Amino acid sequence: MIKVSNLIKTFGQTHAVNNISFEVAKGETLALLGTSGCGKTTTLKMLNRLIEPDSGTIEVDGQNILSQAPELLRRSIGYVLQNNGLFPHYTVAENIAIVPNLLKWDKAKIEARTNELLEKLHLPKEYQNTYPPELSGGQQQRVGLARALVADAPVLLMDEPFGALDNVTRSKIHAEFKLLDELKRKTIILVTHDVQEAFLLADRIALMDKGQIVQIGTATELLFNPANDFVKDFLKEQHLQLELKTIKLNDIWQYLPADGRRINTSQLAATAGLWEALDTFKFYPRENINIINQQTREVRSVTFDQLMSAYSCFKNQVPHE
Repeated sequence: MIKVSNLIKTFGQTHAVNNISFEVAKGETLALLGTSGCGKTTTLKMLNRLIEPDSGTIEVDGQNILSQAPELLRRSIGYVLQNNGLFPHYTVAENIAIVPNLLKWDKAKIEARTNELLEKLHLPKEYQNTYPPELSGGQQQRVGLARALVADAPVLLMDEPFGALDNVTRSKIHAEFKLLDELKRKTIILVTHDVQEAFLLADRIALMDKGQIVQIGTATELLFNPANDFVKDFLKEQHLQLELKTIKLNDIWQYLPADGRRINTSQLAATAGLWEALDTFKFYPRENINIINQQTREVRSVTFDQLMSAYSCFKNQVPHE
C-alpha cells in the first residue's frame, strides 16, 4: 500500500531524513519509533506532502503522490495530529465534518457517519454540539481520531497521537485502538517515542536514529535479533517487560506440560500474551490456570513455575545473532 524509496530531506546542513526506504503492506500498522529529532515526524509529513522531500519517491497504492495536488492527496489520507489538532471554535460535529464537507457529502450522510463513529469511539451522541475545550484529553483524542476516520480513507497517519494523555487514559485508548474494527482494515503509520506503545500497537517497527532506519522488523525480531548495539541499548531498559508482553502463549505452547491438574476455572486463550497470563496469577491467586489452544481445543493447566519454565525454554530456543 505504501512504498518509500531513497527518501531524503535536509534542513540547512542537517539531514533530517537520510536516504530511507521501506514498504508497508495493505492492512499493516508500522510504527516509526525513535527519540526526538531522529526524523520520524518529518518522514510521516512527507507521506501526505505537508513537507516536500528533496529527493526520493513515495507511492500510495501504486500511485506516486506527486502525481496529484497536495490538497487532494490529503483528503484521501487520514491524519491524526499530536495534541489532537481540533479547531476550538468548531463543535465536535463540525470538526468531524471538515473533510466530508470538502468532499461535498450531503448532510444526512455526514450526520449518519458522525453518529456511527461517536458510538464506536464511546462518545455520547449529545457531544456533537460540544466544543473541544469542554472535553477531557481522552475525549478530544477520540474526536481527533473520528475526524481522521470519517471519510474512510484506506491509509491513516498518526503523529504521536497519545503523547499528551496521562498514563491511565493512554492505556485505555490503546486497548480501544486494538479492538476498533475501523482500524483493522486500514494501513497505518504511527509515529511514537514510546517503546511500549510501538510494541503494543504495531505489526512492525522501524527504529530510527539520525535520519536513518537502524532496523525494521517485528517486535520479536528487534528483541531477539537486534541489528546492532544501538538497537540493544534502545530497548535495554525495558527489555524484560517487552519480552513478556510480546511473547504469546502460542509461542511457548510446546513447552507447557500436557498433564497438569485441571481446575474448574475460566480459560485463557493461547493467543493471549504471556504478560496477561502472569497478570492472571497476580490478580486471581491460584495454583493453576487453564490455557486453551483454540485451533486444537486442547486445554493445558499450568502453575506459575511451569509457565515461567516454558518461557525460559522458549528463550533458549530462539535463534540469536
